Amino acid sequence: MSRHLEATIEIFPIVGLFTISRGSKSEAEVITCTMTENGFSGRGECVPYRRYGETVEGVLANITAMAGAIENGLTRLDLQANMKPGAARNAIDCALWDLEAKRSGQRVAEMIGATSTKPLVTAFTLSLGTPEAMAEEARKNAARPLLKIKLGTEDDESRMRAVAEGAPNARIIVDANEGWTPGNLLRHMEIAAEVGVALIEQPLPAGKDAELAKIRRLVPVCADESVHATGDLAALADRYDAVNIKLDKTGGLTGALAMKKEAQRLGFSIMVGCMVGTSLAMAPAVLLAEDAAYADLDGPLLLARERENGLRYEGSLVYPPEADLWG
Repeated sequence: MSRHLEATIEIFPIVGLFTISRGSKSEAEVITCTMTENGFSGRGECVPYRRYGETVEGVLANITAMAGAIENGLTRLDLQANMKPGAARNAIDCALWDLEAKRSGQRVAEMIGATSTKPLVTAFTLSLGTPEAMAEEARKNAARPLLKIKLGTEDDESRMRAVAEGAPNARIIVDANEGWTPGNLLRHMEIAAEVGVALIEQPLPAGKDAELAKIRRLVPVCADESVHATGDLAALADRYDAVNIKLDKTGGLTGALAMKKEAQRLGFSIMVGCMVGTSLAMAPAVLLAEDAAYADLDGPLLLARERENGLRYEGSLVYPPEADLWG
């Protein structure tokens, strides 16, 4: 076996600013992991996230620290025991999946039973802004069937009403990014129900979300920051109706598949989400999302520049990856 691991930092500009309740950014910093073996090459991409204590430099160091083990034949299953969930493991895990597919001539979709060639409807994200700015963005994207709006302010009522009015035919997901409080939770949920919001994502801070078990949830609520690994799920069953599975949280497709299976067993609806990254990061998530209730895989649509041979998007439809991209 002659296996080699390389990891590089790449920067992709975002169209305008991407703003959530915790701040704004104008570019996506990603780490691309490339694994070569006997003439075959596999790739994976991750997006380090400061909310979870990750930095680009730290994640890059964690990936390169695994080079010796990878070159000595570390498998995907070994990887689960040797690295904690997170962005670094995601890049390596997905590169291993891609390498295995290239070596065997079998697509990852076949390996995991995701054989549909039909496109998925992905949510399209509207950044947090003034009610007027969000209404304008909603009008521009009113033809999209599913919008996700970033909230997390003391006055999200006006923003929800503005978006609902601007895109009256779209289903709407509200993502508060932990920005609501027990004091305004019920009021915001009442408004969400009134304007027809389909799902509320992570309204309260992780670890401080017990209030969700004490109220009648007028709109289904989805866990994001509150759920990272499969072991987190059981404790959330009384307060959430759905979970957002992201490969950068689970540490790759291997962990995400396990989390999805357990979440379904526990009765959660599934959203498959993403950080702001390129098609290389979205590709395995598209396969994971084949039968999910919600796909939120619009990262490339938010970028000013994409990778070559990226995913095929038609409006809000995203197609499974071709082999020259991943898997």
